[in-house]
Amino acid sequence: MSKLKGKVAVVTGGARDIGRSISIQLAAEGANVVINYNSSASQAEETKKMIEEAGGSCAIVKADLTKMAGVKKLKDATVAAYGSEVHILVNNTGGLVARKKTEEVDEEFFDLLVDLNYKSTFFVTQAIRPLMGDGGSIINLSSLAGRDGGGGATLYAAAKGAIMTLTRGWAKEFGPDGIRVNAVAPGMIATKFHDDFTPDEVRTKVAGMAPLRRQGYAEDVADLVVYLATDKSAYITGTNIDINGGLAFS
Repeated sequence: MSKLKGKVAVVTGGARDIGRSISIQLAAEGANVVINYNSSASQAEETKKMIEEAGGSCAIVKADLTKMAGVKKLKDATVAAYGSEVHILVNNTGGLVARKKTEEVDEEFFDLLVDLNYKSTFFVTQAIRPLMGDGGSIINLSSLAGRDGGGGATLYAAAKGAIMTLTRGWAKEFGPDGIRVNAVAPGMIATKFHDDFTPDEVRTKVAGMAPLRRQGYAEDVADLVVYLATDKSAYITGTNIDINGGLAFS
């Protein structure tokens, strides 16, 4: 039996890579999925097609979540598509943008990085939270960088560390209403993120350092997110779960 039949799930940044896998697996468990994207239009359409061809239901919404107008657009589109109740929110929007040392960061880059990784998570949750009730689940995407300071991208690491703290605070704040809040902290996952920002030799070295001797896959992260979205994890909240093949422990 599908674990999430009839539930509504919102996945930000859900068009490609980890977000795509999360969207597909939530839909496979019966959820009606709202996928937000900003610049990945073709990938969003492709993900929607994949879900629908497998018998699932999906709506896609173009919205820049670093802007309040985009946050409102996502909320309004979700209500229009599936009604005024949301059961699952996955805050996946984010990105490293570029590896910069502290002396290389100007105000424009600072605002872009923090808005993309932190502001979007905060205000999307603020907007969607009133649509969630007892049994709701919010899953935030953090990063191993938030624990260890990252590799040449301190500002990104700090933003992901802030997501971890936000997760703990929201677990306390929303818990009395029956809403759970957790985060997952991926390590080296084989996605476009590392295609763009991590040299192959570094990826090979890091994978070799992990006890499991491999990079992770988007599906590995999606499996964990789906678990946190279901009642199988009904007594888990406020956690930041590492998924890095044993590369680092919390």
